[in-house]
Amino acid sequence: MNQDSAELTQLFHTLNNQLGIILSHAELIEAKAQDDAQKARATQVVTSTLEALATSRQIRLTIEPV
Repeated sequence: MNQDSAELTQLFHTLNNQLGIILSHAELIEAKAQDDAQKARATQVVTSTLEALATSRQIRLTIEPV
């Protein structure tokens, strides 16, 4: 693995960690939502974060095939 690949791998790791934190917070907000509107917004954030994680994973696999 060259230096650029190592840096890219680290960036994807950091991005995935950040997205995981966002996902955790959104799931907590979703669980504690007081009304349907709050729950719907939190659900949108959860869904979008899961999509972002999948996109990040797909980009990483495209750049660095297993």
